[in-house]
Amino acid sequence: MIDMPLKHAEFEMLDDVELARYAAARNPHAVRTITTRNNQRLFRTAWSVLRNHADAEEVVQEAYLKAFNSLETFNGNSSLSTWLTRIVFNAAIDRRRAIQRRHTEYLQQDIAILEEYQARYEAQSSPRSPESELLRKQFSELLKSVIARLPDEFRSVFVLRDIEGLSVAETADVLQIKEATVKSRLFRARRELRKHLELKFETIASDAIAFAGADCDAMTNRVLAVLNI
Repeated sequence: MIDMPLKHAEFEMLDDVELARYAAARNPHAVRTITTRNNQRLFRTAWSVLRNHADAEEVVQEAYLKAFNSLETFNGNSSLSTWLTRIVFNAAIDRRRAIQRRHTEYLQQDIAILEEYQARYEAQSSPRSPESELLRKQFSELLKSVIARLPDEFRSVFVLRDIEGLSVAETADVLQIKEATVKSRLFRARRELRKHLELKFETIASDAIAFAGADCDAMTNRVLAVLNI
């Protein structure tokens, strides 16, 4: 049973088990806190598997609904974020298999899903010189193509570790692989990237696959609407 109602800001202070308890009771503040806190990580996780903006968004929304309808299974053994990320990763794998069955040549197509993020970043950033703007655009294009060409198992590890910032243990938990495998795949992904990149990618990789602002708010509002709260 849910106790005395909390103010919206107080939900940020709850531990994962309590937050999940409120969300299971369809408290809109709890649901909004969870989605806002996790939208970008979950989107990036889905994108690392699917490499398609629309498919990644759909997977995240469907995974949220599945998670919110089974919050009683969350026991706090891992963080709520890790639990949700694992659900999204598995859902993205299922979606990719379905896509492959319908269209076997899908993975050979050129992927250009990061262009809108680059444009959005440039629109919100301070003015730059024409030379630096051109350099950043060229690097973003190169980064986009190189990440998209990484083998699936390397790309997921790279996005979760170097872009999303999960620990080795968290990444292993999400992908259900050994920590040693995470380290090995990350090393090989970085080595592959550095073959093609002369600039350091760590400081700007996060900007290339952003999911914030209007995207984040829209995802949260769709989940709340489907949950009828």
